[in-house]
Amino acid sequence: MQILDSLAWRYATKKFDANRFLTTEQVDTLKEAFNLTATSYGLQPLRLVVINNKELQEQLVPHSWNQRQVADASHVLVLCIENTIDTAYIESYFDRVKTIRNTPDEIIAPFKEFMINSFKDKTQEDLDTWAAKQAYIAMGNLLTVCGVERIDACPMEGFVPEKYDEVLGLEAHGISSVLVLPVGYRAEDDMFADFKKVRKTIAESILEL
Repeated sequence: MQILDSLAWRYATKKFDANRFLTTEQVDTLKEAFNLTATSYGLQPLRLVVINNKELQEQLVPHSWNQRQVADASHVLVLCIENTIDTAYIESYFDRVKTIRNTPDEIIAPFKEFMINSFKDKTQEDLDTWAAKQAYIAMGNLLTVCGVERIDACPMEGFVPEKYDEVLGLEAHGISSVLVLPVGYRAEDDMFADFKKVRKTIAESILEL
């Protein structure tokens, strides 16, 4: 029941306490959780940008539909996708497999070849869509961890990715923003904290066959 209590506790925080900040240990937990998130093929076509800079956070507010959570949160996590997923990127993944698991080349080679050929056939739009789906998996994982750790969070699609990329200089790092997650502590006067969750019944949302 502990995990269900944690999921019931969390909500999309509308107002953060701007004077409370996460500890280094809490931020490290979120970083590790992001890195441990499952991704298709294990390729991790994602990177996480962690912002803890009030001046920079204020700059992002106009590009976040003026949502103050971005400025008032302790930290802002920006989930990004890799702009280039090519043969070299795939080969680097298999190099890690070989190093970490000591897997022989003869075992790696067939799957490696399949992956390289498969991704060569994908358009840039296909790759971006595929990578963005992995970002949503990571967002879900982070929200669950936030609930368990009693860290407040607000998942956001409501922002202008191109402006975020520009302000944060993401193009130089070969990545593009996809999702935003301000994290911190809810303000005492955030009335949304006490709202009951609006969900379908289990019978309405679950089909058992």
